[in-house]
Amino acid sequence: MSAYFATLSQALKQAGIFQPCLVLDRDRLDSNIALVKDRLDPSLAVRLVDKSLACLPLLSHIGKTLGSDRFMTFHPPISAAVLKAFPHADLLYGKPMPVSAARAVLVKGDADWSRVCWLVDSDERLAEYGALAAELAIELRIAFEVDVGLHRGGFARPAEIKALTVPKGLCCEGIMAYEAHAPEIPGLFGGAAKALMKASALAADFVVALEPDQRRILNIGGSKTALLHGAGVANEVSIGSAFVLPSDFDKPGLNGFQPAAFIATPILKAADAALPGPVWFSKALQALGLFPRKGCYLYGGKWMAEAVFPEGMKPNGLMGFSSNQQFMSLPATAQVKPGDYAFLRPTQSEAVLQQFGPIAVFSGGKIVDRWPVLPMG
Repeated sequence: MSAYFATLSQALKQAGIFQPCLVLDRDRLDSNIALVKDRLDPSLAVRLVDKSLACLPLLSHIGKTLGSDRFMTFHPPISAAVLKAFPHADLLYGKPMPVSAARAVLVKGDADWSRVCWLVDSDERLAEYGALAAELAIELRIAFEVDVGLHRGGFARPAEIKALTVPKGLCCEGIMAYEAHAPEIPGLFGGAAKALMKASALAADFVVALEPDQRRILNIGGSKTALLHGAGVANEVSIGSAFVLPSDFDKPGLNGFQPAAFIATPILKAADAALPGPVWFSKALQALGLFPRKGCYLYGGKWMAEAVFPEGMKPNGLMGFSSNQQFMSLPATAQVKPGDYAFLRPTQSEAVLQQFGPIAVFSGGKIVDRWPVLPMG
């Protein structure tokens, strides 16, 4: 591990990057993409999750490698950017948008929104979107959000779908069945494998409730579960974070994947650790093992990330967190100096990838490119 981060540090220095940045290891990314291609059931297509990969060159790189132009989208400004960048892109919303938000972008007309499939989770929202289609005299594509165990909303029973009357102006194209709960189900309640089987069976029941011409999009799965699905009624899975593997995605369904995104930041100060107040108080806590003897201050901090280098670096509860100069405790044996780099592994890629400006793309031991990120809003 030390050799890897030493190489990253040298690459950042050679590239003249001396402030917090997001580093993307393109070689590891390509390895993760290859694992998806190798393990994905051939009956399933991949829909890329744009919120988790909010960088057009990154989406393009993965999409070209996998031959996919399907995207799951969550935020209208990002949706518009994806529509403009990918002229053949097909977008499915991963959460139901307030009808007023849909109206705003449709009236603005800054992109080809006919390539977007809106998510409907209730009778009321179905009626609202029907009224919107009538108001604007257009046809809107929709898919139904169905509950297969996550219990985060959506239609709870296939009979509810069967009983719906789709208003004129709306074209139903299928369902979205998300089962992110499955890997978290403890053995006491049947475990992950049983939860995944149950979710798949429920999704199949919902598909039966659709008319044959309403089954173009049969979406299931997310990064943690997509590669665990075999041939079934679904025809696509959604994958995003798995490609860069933040720490929240260290799950059995992604064994063999490698972390490909890191926050790199210069160490501003390396010092003997001391709390504000009397010196004796810090020394007493150190003698009891409750406060470190050595520490450092980072350029920035308070990120959704876990320290990975220097080895043994970690935050300290007594010093707290700072988004300006984060104190990190260090082992007594650590050898660091101002100007060295510290590295943290994001816990999620969503939002974190967008916090640092252009992503530093690392490949073959060098920073080979800078990829712009999509705006937060």
